[in-house]
Amino acid sequence: MAFFDMSRSTFISMAAVLVLGAGFTAPLSAAEPSSSAPFSQWLEGVRKEASAAGISGNFLDVALAGVQPIKRVIELDRRQPEFTLTFWKYLDNAINPARIRRGREMMAKHQKQLQVTARRYGVQPRFIAAFWGLESNYGTHTGVFPVLGAVATLAHDKRRSRFFRAQLLAALTIMNRGDVNIRVKGSWAGAMGNFQFIPTTYKGFAVDADGDGKRDMWNSYPDMFASAANYLSRSGWRSGWTWGREVQLPKGFKLEHSGLKIRKSLSQWQALGVRAIGGGRLPNGDAEASVILPAGYSGPAFLIYKNYRTILTWNRSILYAIAVGHLADRLVGAGPLKTKRPANEVALSRVDVKDMQRLLAALGYDAGGSDGVIGPMTRTAIKAFQHKSLLPADGYPTMGLLERLRGTK
Repeated sequence: MAFFDMSRSTFISMAAVLVLGAGFTAPLSAAEPSSSAPFSQWLEGVRKEASAAGISGNFLDVALAGVQPIKRVIELDRRQPEFTLTFWKYLDNAINPARIRRGREMMAKHQKQLQVTARRYGVQPRFIAAFWGLESNYGTHTGVFPVLGAVATLAHDKRRSRFFRAQLLAALTIMNRGDVNIRVKGSWAGAMGNFQFIPTTYKGFAVDADGDGKRDMWNSYPDMFASAANYLSRSGWRSGWTWGREVQLPKGFKLEHSGLKIRKSLSQWQALGVRAIGGGRLPNGDAEASVILPAGYSGPAFLIYKNYRTILTWNRSILYAIAVGHLADRLVGAGPLKTKRPANEVALSRVDVKDMQRLLAALGYDAGGSDGVIGPMTRTAIKAFQHKSLLPADGYPTMGLLERLRGTK
């Protein structure tokens, strides 16, 4: 059926609020020391916990020697961009001709291994390549920070100490196992390798596909492809299915039908007037799908399937998930989106978003706090306000909406 991935017939020969990819959280000790302790004293507590978990003292002596807080890591953790990214700006940053061209070259080069991985895990090569391209630009940017130093810095810091303490213990575990060198470098938040796995994800999902006794996400293509596919497969990836598609909405489409919470079969969407982007009928079948409007009612509309939701388990950003899907399509010959982009987009500043959240809260709409981040709760609050104000209820924040909210004071 056409809602399945058609890349096998068209291209059969080829196969970042902080969201850190796949979240596999290790249990924490009930006696976890307070991160208010001096770093050296706190690190000794980590050492004892790691030793109690079976990691040898000799290894810990070597691994933790010289580990110190990294000031730049804290600066990056606290950094907030002045402006939010619009849908089109995000897509332009994620997908460009060079990335598409390089992705196609890498798919051709690693065709055989990607197909072996696809047969084993049911994840199409184009999606493995798309994640690879977005996470590390096909291995060219895997990070410059010492992983142990970075995660130790964030684990000692009070803001998210529990989460990063789990990452530190997981990093020590996989290093002790021999998967990862103790001096390895990654992102400022401890993400590692070609697919930027955080330590708990590495521990839980990395695969030794080449059988050398080591799960290597830097140099072993069998290991890195299998590890990415293993995570997706265990997160619910549907073999042979695509992620979604750009669609055309009918005049008068009720925006309350849009959003990830609304699921309907393809036949139901067809009956509501939703069509393929050129106006053709949707595929036949009872597959469940949702309509999402990441740039509001005047932007592109997408009909998304189960695999889009699986991408969200890797990174919970709806824009990231669209970028993965669209890049995967472009790698096998699809063209750009058909919806015309606006002549000029106005990006909201974080101050604007905070003001919007504060004003929504004052009117009784829970936006999840005033943090300047446009998350699911903020979109839901916007949608509720729009609906009550008889505005197109797409949940999309704009300067016009902010001005409307300011006028309610």
